Amino acid sequence: MSKLSDSLLERTSKALGAPALLVLEDGTAFEGRSCGAQGEVFGEICFNTSLVGYLEVITDPSYAGQIVTMTYPQIGNYGVHGDDRQAATPALRGLVVRDMCTTPSSWRSAMSLPDYLREQGVVAIEGIDTRALVRHIRDHGAQRAGLSAMGGTAEELLAKVRQSEPIVGVNLAATVSRDAAAPAGPLPESHGFAVAEPAEARYKVVAYDCGAKDAILHNLVRAGCDVTAVPWDTPAAEVLAMDPDGVFLSNGPGDPEAVAGTYEQVAELLGKVPLFGICLGHQMMSKAAGAAIEKLKFGHRGGNQPVMNLRTRRVEITAQNHGFGLVFDSLGPLVPELSGGATAHERDLRCWVERGVAPVVANERFGRIQLTHVNLNDGTPEGIAFLDVPAFCVQYHPEAAPGPTDSHYLFTAFARLMDGRSDYLDIDIAADRLNGWKFGRAPQAGTESEAAHA
Repeated sequence: MSKLSDSLLERTSKALGAPALLVLEDGTAFEGRSCGAQGEVFGEICFNTSLVGYLEVITDPSYAGQIVTMTYPQIGNYGVHGDDRQAATPALRGLVVRDMCTTPSSWRSAMSLPDYLREQGVVAIEGIDTRALVRHIRDHGAQRAGLSAMGGTAEELLAKVRQSEPIVGVNLAATVSRDAAAPAGPLPESHGFAVAEPAEARYKVVAYDCGAKDAILHNLVRAGCDVTAVPWDTPAAEVLAMDPDGVFLSNGPGDPEAVAGTYEQVAELLGKVPLFGICLGHQMMSKAAGAAIEKLKFGHRGGNQPVMNLRTRRVEITAQNHGFGLVFDSLGPLVPELSGGATAHERDLRCWVERGVAPVVANERFGRIQLTHVNLNDGTPEGIAFLDVPAFCVQYHPEAAPGPTDSHYLFTAFARLMDGRSDYLDIDIAADRLNGWKFGRAPQAGTESEAAHA
């Protein structure tokens, strides 16, 4: 920030925060002002492109080990409401914003975001050029970084950054999972103005909690599931002993290669019970099938990632948060007769979008596996379905917390899979995207809404 901006801020109701410093592993440094707790933290720098939903982002357990940059210029406008949290406490290492709002305006706000960050001990910085930072990450890739509101020089902080632990090879899921099995928490009452009452429970579902967001478990409940969440490394035998109708594999942080305690159990569950996985759960299912996982240059994080469902040819705008991804060709060779005659894999999977084909590979462990979803920005895999066992997974978050509701149909698909339907994924997302939301319902005859407009 400039001396002029500091001078202007001193004349407003917004207090001028203490100096703060962000330094990346390659030596790039940004000076700003503290807008959270005092302290010094280290983690992988990343960015999220969501325009709203900052509290859901901050409390997403998938951000464990990371310093998150919000690309939208002003954060905190509508304050904080506790029911919007996705976990009891934030798991991220730090927060970077262009401008922090200290005087929120919303009928739901219970406190300001800076007050919440200080209460939770989250170190945050504002007043830096987040556009320049995001371009740098995009061009040079994700890397370690240090965020300090404790004084010191950029050179001193850089030395600490280069000594800090990388997230590759670290089991961060174990740090944000639960200690024992428990039912999914109660649905937030304050969301009742927008979200309908849950469907009657028809399915018994066990959810592996590798860092599950609360809203994901709540969406399973709303879809008619009686959910029991279990720790990340719960043995498959214990899960099967609970006699579930289906098993859900949650999102979670960090390097999937380090979460062997989950994907080894998934390998034992495949073929014995219907499975649905998202994000890290997608990677766990892929690993169970013997696939390779790669670290993406800067990952997918935000609520505006376009994905095509190759089975229905529908495009959905999705919410994502991951830095690793499946290498599709590592699942096995293509089955030509089920892949439009193709025999050779291509790296950019948008080729299948152009051909109008959902290709199938022959997997050594579990038979035929179909590519169902592709990212339209970079051609990476976003979803697979096992054709010979009841299981499917996607690389993104379908619960809209935060994000669009296009992918809600996946909860409906899971219910249809547990019903034994082979067409479980063939759903018109336009008809399903407002399912469970009150504003998606047409007024009934004789209602107050109809009378008011008579």
